[in-house]
Amino acid sequence: MTNIIVVFRKIEDAKNIRAILARNGFSVTAVCRAGIQAVSQIDNLKNGIVICGYQLADMYYTELHESLPPGFQMLLMARESVLPDLKDNGIVCLAMPTRVKALIDTVSMLQRTVEADIRKRKNKKLNRTGEEIAIINEAKALLMARNNMTEPEAHRYIQKSAMDTGTDFVETAQMVLDLFK
Repeated sequence: MTNIIVVFRKIEDAKNIRAILARNGFSVTAVCRAGIQAVSQIDNLKNGIVICGYQLADMYYTELHESLPPGFQMLLMARESVLPDLKDNGIVCLAMPTRVKALIDTVSMLQRTVEADIRKRKNKKLNRTGEEIAIINEAKALLMARNNMTEPEAHRYIQKSAMDTGTDFVETAQMVLDLFK
């Protein structure tokens, strides 16, 4: 499921967008009035879509866009008169007011883009270098020797630790080596 955060200066606008999305099968993670609220929500997520207006309560859309981590897409909804100035910035734009179908189609497209990015990143992580494989195997061997674990238990331990700390699998394996050596 793709996380969706809706951010508009007028909270009523954000709630209306959320209602439209909910009626069309999307789940909205958060509704915010200020960019800083959105950033704090984004910090807890790995991917998603930010739907926002041109000007938020505390910043412009550009500042919010600059703070988006990889894995996030932005849909800017603004008056048609300002859209020509926003071309070539890597942000998907939709003129306001807009039709419900246009909003739903655009969010669906962005959702597919986010999901494709997730798949691409997962595939990239599976193609480990020889050095990374050696680190992982050494960390597993160390856990197996020190803690009397089987290979699957050692793998699961590193995997769970990586998830709990929000770090990469190889990085966690290196931390195990650094800790126990």
